[in-house]
Amino acid sequence: MQFNRKHFLDLKSLDASDIHYILNAAQKMKYSLGSSKTCVTPYLKGKTVATLFHEESSRSKLSYQLAAQNLSANVINLITQKQFERGDSLKEIGTYVDQMGADFIVVRHPVAGGPHHLAKYVNASVINAGDGRNENPSQALIDLLTILEIKGSFTGLKVAIVGDVMHNRVAKSSIWGLLKLGVKVSIAGPPTLIPLGIEKTGVTVHHSATEAIIDADVILSLKVQRDRQGYALIPSLNEYKKLYKLNHQRLSVAKDDVVVMHPGPINRGIEISSEVIDGDVSILDKQQINGIAVRMALFNLLGRSGGNFDVK
Repeated sequence: MQFNRKHFLDLKSLDASDIHYILNAAQKMKYSLGSSKTCVTPYLKGKTVATLFHEESSRSKLSYQLAAQNLSANVINLITQKQFERGDSLKEIGTYVDQMGADFIVVRHPVAGGPHHLAKYVNASVINAGDGRNENPSQALIDLLTILEIKGSFTGLKVAIVGDVMHNRVAKSSIWGLLKLGVKVSIAGPPTLIPLGIEKTGVTVHHSATEAIIDADVILSLKVQRDRQGYALIPSLNEYKKLYKLNHQRLSVAKDDVVVMHPGPINRGIEISSEVIDGDVSILDKQQINGIAVRMALFNLLGRSGGNFDVK
């Protein structure tokens, strides 16, 4: 099998074999990194990666930057908020960067579908680093890789997603990816933070976190998105914590070997208690480690015509 896509825009349009192929490539990239996480390989030597982020996002941008540098690519980082405020469009900014010779354009844009729109006008490969409330597919792949490493397989798994699904683009990508891999997915959150009609995708919707967590193998907790109106749609943080915060008591109804994930950054004590964050069930550190490997795999697969790394 070959991954014959020019752009990486979402998980919704991929099938299970595509996702497995990327995860396999990420595992091999992780192996090539070894324990140092800074092993430089020549697979993208002479290529240029440009990041176009509407707003600053140090963790994600750093992960993409390190991934590109580990593959020997040149990196250009741009924050585009000021350009948009003065009237420049994503198409104008993106095509300018494309004409300057970028081989990859990593886009984080506040409007859903922004990266898809740009992909129509550039020769570079476009990678979606988050578009509005739509998707953040590479972060979801990081979560999928982490689950695979911990559980060994997706077969028979149940994943519970708890929190602000409405405003969380990682959750949307994770739902698509998990469902395509045959995982049973239950979600829970305040009714105002659950997208209308999401049950049509195949997830089971609960408004009780405890009900969603019953017999779960993995729990993905989500940030209450203060900057995306999440706080305005709940009566109070105290009520949210009472009903949806993950603590040891709530986790008691899950599987004995349940693990807890969070795409970050965490509002400690709101979405997850400190005892869970710092306990054995938390695998947040493993998620962070896998970020660079996943993004290295994406760069290499999209730039395969100039690379020589075999992931078969």
